[in-house]
Amino acid sequence: MAITEEQVRHVAKLAKLEFAPNEITHFTEQLGDIIDMVEQLEAVDTTDVPVTSHGYALKNVMREDVAEPGTDRELLFKNVKTAEDGMIQVPAILDNEVEGA
Repeated sequence: MAITEEQVRHVAKLAKLEFAPNEITHFTEQLGDIIDMVEQLEAVDTTDVPVTSHGYALKNVMREDVAEPGTDRELLFKNVKTAEDGMIQVPAILDNEVEGA
């Protein structure tokens, strides 16, 4: 299938591209060559070739999400200076003269 300069101008207009007349001729030749290559690929018999959507075999490498027991709370609180209701009390880092800030 040959492509015409008018078709190249039309596509350039749709893409909002502006080309000089000699560029239109050059692009017409290049697009014609591309279309010829695609037509050659269409001639290849791919009847028994499986569909390929990716070049590599993808495999899920994530482990199963299973809950595991964590460290014992009593052991974690062994070296805590002050704790209340299962929380560790730490000194204030930011102080803008408001209690609890």
